Amino acid sequence: MLGAFVNAFRTPDLRRKLLFVLFIIAVFRLGAQIPSPGVNVPNVQACFAAAQKDSNAIFQAINLFSGGALLQLTVFALGIMPYITASIILQLLVVVIPRLETLKKEGQAGQTKITQYTRYLTLGLAILQATGITALARTKNLISGCDRDLLYDDKMFTIVLMVLVLTAGTAVIMWLGELITDRGIGNGMSILIFTQVVAQFPGSLWQLKVQSGWWVFAAVIVGGIAIMAAVIFIEQAQRRIPVQYARRMVGRKMFGGSSTYIPLKVNQAGIIPVIFASSLLYLPSMALQFNPTTTNPVLQWIGKYLASPDSAVHMAAYFLLIIFFTYFYVSITFNPQEVADNMKQYGGFIPGIRAGKPTEEYLSYVLSRITLPGSLYLGLIALIPLIALATIDASGKFPFGGTSLLIMVGVALDTVKQIEGQLQQRNYEGFLR
Repeated sequence: MLGAFVNAFRTPDLRRKLLFVLFIIAVFRLGAQIPSPGVNVPNVQACFAAAQKDSNAIFQAINLFSGGALLQLTVFALGIMPYITASIILQLLVVVIPRLETLKKEGQAGQTKITQYTRYLTLGLAILQATGITALARTKNLISGCDRDLLYDDKMFTIVLMVLVLTAGTAVIMWLGELITDRGIGNGMSILIFTQVVAQFPGSLWQLKVQSGWWVFAAVIVGGIAIMAAVIFIEQAQRRIPVQYARRMVGRKMFGGSSTYIPLKVNQAGIIPVIFASSLLYLPSMALQFNPTTTNPVLQWIGKYLASPDSAVHMAAYFLLIIFFTYFYVSITFNPQEVADNMKQYGGFIPGIRAGKPTEEYLSYVLSRITLPGSLYLGLIALIPLIALATIDASGKFPFGGTSLLIMVGVALDTVKQIEGQLQQRNYEGFLR
């Protein structure tokens, strides 16, 4: 991987692209440090320091996707989360709404239209999230255990201005991500998510060392490297189903006769099931945050067990939800019937399997068998920080968390593959000349 980056910096046009990406990342991190108008910065920083030690802080998961900017109420406080949510919603609606499904099949023009809808939905979600966050900051409920005034005043002008600034920050983040995609290397949104996650990594490691000592720190580093190696191995693992295309005459030309394969990854769903499950489990915590002194026994049980990250009930529910959402997401993103029909249309077949319905059944059979270990893998990786918090004094933050680890490894592998692909393309061009 390091060799690919070194070779990329030796190539003039790739070096310009990498430097452009680094410049956008620097601008992005700068915006994550500029406070929004009307925010009482000293009080926010004091409450944020206290929230670092609170494992039940309600917005820790969302704060991860903002690089720590959410609980500090900066210009980029919402981070990339509205765009992630909008993209997931559009992917689900493509299966439900025929118009969106038709656009998806229209190729580049249809995908451009879906991207436009995603931008509109992102802005709508950003307005809703900014309004909610501003309201919580106004009532001192944004950060758990904080009794300081986070805003200088709670006038309507200040609230509206904060909502507009936070929404505009989300729009700027979308623009920066698209700039990286167009003029840089890799997927811009993925790189920004990677930047936000990595931004919190050094602080989490140092906090772990201060709270637990050098021995626990060294053990976590060694264990983290081992976990990262296992994640890389699973993320690269795939089942390759061979496909043979029969020869056919079109006019005077012969087509077909080639062999290829369908790559089915063990982790076909990526990180989406973890985001779904964590978002769903944070709803009880969010509801209890508005009524912390409730005497309802059901709500008290939810607050003690389901909303508590270190309880066995919470871990079991989290694990089962990840398995469910993995199967659900794979079922809507990979359609065996569509793949089988496309293969039959172009004269492709799986050796030993008849084209049509038998191919569809075979693909469904293989996909269901691969999804099981993939869902168990996602569940175990996601439980790592919760188990660590229950066994060691990590003070509410474990650096090698499941979500952050999956993001870092996945984006890094994808970016390196794109760099290597562009390097190979330039080598071929030099050979042909």
